[in-house]
Amino acid sequence: MIHWREGTVIRVTRERPGARELVVSVTDRDGGTVHGASGEGAKGEVPPVEVAALALTEIVGAPEPGEVVLLNVGALRKGLGTGGQALVVALRDRLPADPVGPGHIVKARYTPLQTMVCALEEQESPHRKAMASLPGLRDGDLGGMPVVVAELHSALPAILAGIYQARPDARVGYVMTDSAALPMAHSRLVADLVAAGWLATTISAGQAFGGEHEAITLHSALLAARHVLGCDIVVVAQGPGNAGSATAWGHSGISAGDALNAVHTLRGRAVAALRVSGADPRERHRGLSHHAGTTLGRVVLGAADVVTVEPTEEVTRAVLASLTELAQVAAGDLTVVRVAPEGLVEALESSPVRLSTMGRGLDDDPAAFLVGAAAGRHAAGLAS
Repeated sequence: MIHWREGTVIRVTRERPGARELVVSVTDRDGGTVHGASGEGAKGEVPPVEVAALALTEIVGAPEPGEVVLLNVGALRKGLGTGGQALVVALRDRLPADPVGPGHIVKARYTPLQTMVCALEEQESPHRKAMASLPGLRDGDLGGMPVVVAELHSALPAILAGIYQARPDARVGYVMTDSAALPMAHSRLVADLVAAGWLATTISAGQAFGGEHEAITLHSALLAARHVLGCDIVVVAQGPGNAGSATAWGHSGISAGDALNAVHTLRGRAVAALRVSGADPRERHRGLSHHAGTTLGRVVLGAADVVTVEPTEEVTRAVLASLTELAQVAAGDLTVVRVAPEGLVEALESSPVRLSTMGRGLDDDPAAFLVGAAAGRHAAGLAS
C-alpha cells in the first residue's frame, strides 16, 4: 500500500519531457524513516530530511520550489533501488491545467492517477486511417523487420551501439512494455537517447504510457513501428524497475518471451538480446542468467535468434555451451547466432549515454554489454 508523506520542494535538479526531478524536504511521522534517515530533535520532534523526488508533469503538474507536495515514499522506506526517489502524487495547493487534445484510451486503468492518451489505433488519432488499413488475420505481418527483445531496460544503449556501428543510417524505434515502470518519462536513458538521435521514435505499449506514440497492445506497436512510423529495426524492452523474486517464474523480465512470440506471430525476425554477466554477485545470474533459461526455454514458442559473441575472455565458452544446450530442449525454434567480437567494445564506447546495469559499467561487466551490442549488429544485418 502507499506510504504517504507531505514535503516542501527545495529545488529542481533535472528536467526532461514529462518529468521533473526535485529535492524535497520531508518531515517524517511516527519516528519512521525516509530514505534511511530518522531521529528525534531536542524536543522530541522528528527533524526534516531531504529526499530526491520525481514529478510526472503531465499527470501531477510541475512543482516549483517552495510548493508543498504530497508524496508516495513507499519505495524509499523499503530500500528499493530503482529510481531511489519519492514520487509526487499531487500538488497540495493547486491543480494543474486540464489536458487538451484528442484521445480516450485510458492507461494505468482504474488507479487513482489513471491517464488518458491518444493511441495510434483509436478513432481520434491522426494515424487511425493507416492503422485501420493494415492487413488483418490472413496476411498481416512485419515484412521480416528485425525486432531485438531484451529483458533489461539497461540493455537498450548497448543494442543501439551494435546497430549503428553496422548500419549508421538505420531508423530505430523503441517499444516499452508495461512489465516494469509504466511511465516512459521515468527513464532518463530514453530521454537522453532520443536527444542524442539514437532513437527515432518511441512507443509505449499496453498499460505503459508517455512515449512519443501510444499503442493499446504490443502487436499494434510493432505494426505501427514498421508500417506507419517507418522503422527499419525495433528494440523492445520493459522500462526501468525490473521486479524479481529469485525464482524461475517470478520476474518481470519473463515478458521478453511474450514479446518474442509476438514478433514471431507477426512474421518479423525475432532477435533475443541475452542477459549475461561475468560480475554479478548472484550466482544465478553469472554467465547466462537463469531468467534467460526459463524465458527462452519455456516461454518462447516460435522462432527466434539467440545471439552471443564468439567466446572471448569476457564472454566465456560456458555461455555458448548453455545456449547450445538450451536450443536443443527449448519449446520454440531457437537458432544460436555467434557474432565476432571485433569492434564491439569500440561501438559500446561510442554510446552517448553511460552504460550501466545493476550499478556496473562497461569496465566492471563487459559481458553484459557485449552480448547486447552483438544482438544489435546481427539485427542490423537482417534489416532490409
